[in-house]
Amino acid sequence: MYYTVSAAVLLVVAMSVLYVVVVQHINAADNLFLADTLRAVQADLADKRTINSELLADEVPPGTTDYFVRVLDWTSKQLIAEQPEIGDRLPPSMFPEPLSEDRVPTEGLEYKTPNGHWFLLMSASAVLDSNSPKPVLVQVAQDRSDDKKFTKNFGELLAGVLTGGIVCSAAIAFWAAKRALRPLKEMATATERVQASQLHQRLGPGRWPSELTALAAGFDKMLARLEESFDRLSRFSADLAHELRTPIQNLRGEAEVALTRTRTAAEYREVIELSIEEYQRLASMIDSLLFLARSENAETRLNRVKFKIGPEIDKILDFYDAAAREREIGLTREGDGELYADSMLFRRVINNLVSNALQHAPTAGQIRVLVVTEPNHLAQIAVQDNGCGIGPEHLPRLFDRFYRVDAARSSSSASSGLGLAIVKSIMELHGGSARVESEVGIGTKVTLTFPGER
Repeated sequence: MYYTVSAAVLLVVAMSVLYVVVVQHINAADNLFLADTLRAVQADLADKRTINSELLADEVPPGTTDYFVRVLDWTSKQLIAEQPEIGDRLPPSMFPEPLSEDRVPTEGLEYKTPNGHWFLLMSASAVLDSNSPKPVLVQVAQDRSDDKKFTKNFGELLAGVLTGGIVCSAAIAFWAAKRALRPLKEMATATERVQASQLHQRLGPGRWPSELTALAAGFDKMLARLEESFDRLSRFSADLAHELRTPIQNLRGEAEVALTRTRTAAEYREVIELSIEEYQRLASMIDSLLFLARSENAETRLNRVKFKIGPEIDKILDFYDAAAREREIGLTREGDGELYADSMLFRRVINNLVSNALQHAPTAGQIRVLVVTEPNHLAQIAVQDNGCGIGPEHLPRLFDRFYRVDAARSSSSASSGLGLAIVKSIMELHGGSARVESEVGIGTKVTLTFPGER
C-alpha cells in the first residue's frame, strides 16, 4: 500500500508538471505569435493611406487560416476593414482594451464563442498613413480550438497513463511484497513446527535472504540454548527423583520394619537415629538445591569485601585437619594475596573443593591449595590432589548437578553430586570461572579464577 501510494504521488506530480509545462509552452507560443502579428499589422498600416478587407487579408501570415484582423476608427469605433470571418464570430466589444502609447500586449484574452470555439484576442492602437496620421484600433484574433482540443486530449492521455501507472505500481507492489514476505511465511511455518519434543530442528541461516539471515541465526541459537536447558532440566529432574527416592525408601523401609512388631525403646531409638542420618542428607540436598536456584536469579546480590585469602583457607584446612591425619593426608597452602569477593561464598567454594579432594585422595596422599594473584588484582586459586584422577570423558560434565564419576557411589551419603555445581554457580556469580584438569593415576586440579576488584 505504501509503495503504491508513493508511486501514485510521484506519477501525479510528474504528470502534473508535464501537463503544465506543455500547456504553458503552447499558450506562450500563441501569445508570442499573435503579438508579432499585431506588430506587423501596425507597421504595414503606417505605410498605407487606405485599407480594405482585401488589403487587410494580406496582413495575415501566409499559409495560416486561423488568424483574423479587424481595423476600427479610434475615435468613433466605426469599422474600417475586417476579414469576413471575424465579423461573423467576434464582435468588437469582446476584445480587450488596448494599452497606451501604442504598446503591444504580451498576453491576450481567451474567449469562447457560443458554438464552442476558442479564440485568443489582442488589441492595440496604430496609425494609418504616417504622412497624414489617422489613429485606428487594430484587433487581432487567433482560433485556438485545435490547441484546446490538443490540451484536452493530452490531459486525457496523461490521466490514462497515470491510471495505468498506478494500477501497474499496485500490481508490482503486491507481487514484490508477496515475494519478499514469502521467506517470513516459511519461517513462521518452520517455527510453528518447533515443539518441546522437536527442539533439535533448526532454521538454517543459509537458506534465507540476507535480511533474515541474522534473525534465523539468532533463532537457531535460541533453540540450541532451549534444547540444552531442556535436556539439562530433564536430566536434573530424573537425577533429583533418583536421589530423593533412595533416602525416602530407606526411611519407609526402616519404619515398616519397626512397625512389624512391638519393639523395645532401644530398638526404636536405633531406628530414629538411622532416620536422622537420612533426614540430614535430605536437608543438605534441599539446602544445596535452594542455593543453586537462588544463584541462577540475575538479581542475586553479593556482599563483596576485600579480605586476605590465606587466613580464610587456613581456617578451612584446620577444620579438616583431624580427618586428614586419620588417613595421613597432608594439607598445605602455598601463596597468599587479597581478594574482593563474598567471603562467605568464597569459604563455601574452598570447603567444597577440599572436602571433595579428601574423598578421592589416597592414604598418605597430599592436598595442596595454591594461591596466585596478578598485578591487576586477578586471583587464581587451585586445589590439587594426587588421587586416582578422572577420565577425560567425564571432565565436560563434572559441574553438572548430581553427576558422579563413579555410579557405584550414587547411594553414598557422603556426596550428593552438587558440590561442583555449587562451585560453578558461585564462580559465575562473581564473574569468574572454574576449570578442571585431571589425569588418571596422577591426580586432579581444580582452578578458580576470580576477576579483579574493578
